[in-house]
Amino acid sequence: MKPRVAFFDFTGCEGCQLEVLNFYTEVVDLINAVDIVEFREASSDHSDDYDIAFIEGSQTTKRDVERLQKIREKAKILVALGACSCTGGVNALKNRFPMEENLKVVYGESAKYYDTIPTRPTSAYVKVDAYLHGCPPNRNEVISLVKCLLTGKKFEQCHNPVCVECKLAENICAFERGEFCLGPVTRGGCNAVCVTAGRKCWGCRGMVDEPNINSQKDVMAKYGLTLDDMMMQFKLFNGALEVSK
Repeated sequence: MKPRVAFFDFTGCEGCQLEVLNFYTEVVDLINAVDIVEFREASSDHSDDYDIAFIEGSQTTKRDVERLQKIREKAKILVALGACSCTGGVNALKNRFPMEENLKVVYGESAKYYDTIPTRPTSAYVKVDAYLHGCPPNRNEVISLVKCLLTGKKFEQCHNPVCVECKLAENICAFERGEFCLGPVTRGGCNAVCVTAGRKCWGCRGMVDEPNINSQKDVMAKYGLTLDDMMMQFKLFNGALEVSK
């Protein structure tokens, strides 16, 4: 029997699921290899019977946590899909303010009808078996993960910083263009898509394993930047993580 796959969305823009639908021919191959039993962006079908669960979005309410834990109980394999699920994403910006204040700003007089908790990534509440980093994830990584799950092979995340991919692409360093780039400490695997397009690395893929902090400090010192400058940039996608200075 084909593995039964379900996609679930929590707090996020659902752009990661839309990116999966943008895979074109790869989607056809994926459908032929698995049985997608729940995917709100693509179908109205619903099922409580699935083997692999893809979780998009972060957890921002107690109801989210309870729902996530129930999904984990049913799923043999649980995958964190995208930045919000992997690190908390931009939703974690609200963690900088009191939760009551957030509710009042967003809902005004109706705030009493809603609840919210500090944003946390999926791994804060349940065991995550695999991570697909990025905003959105790289399509090649998604396909590679699915193939690994189907064949029983171990999925290997990229362990190089984005800077490595920038150099391979022969990009002009974003710092040289006056940008503050998080490429030296951010996990690669995206082919440095943002910098290649003339922008900077925003850190959406989270911090690389064993980041070369000293290298980042040297770069910042060269361009007259401080660690506080870096932390402000890093919090855009990684505010839910405790990062030591």
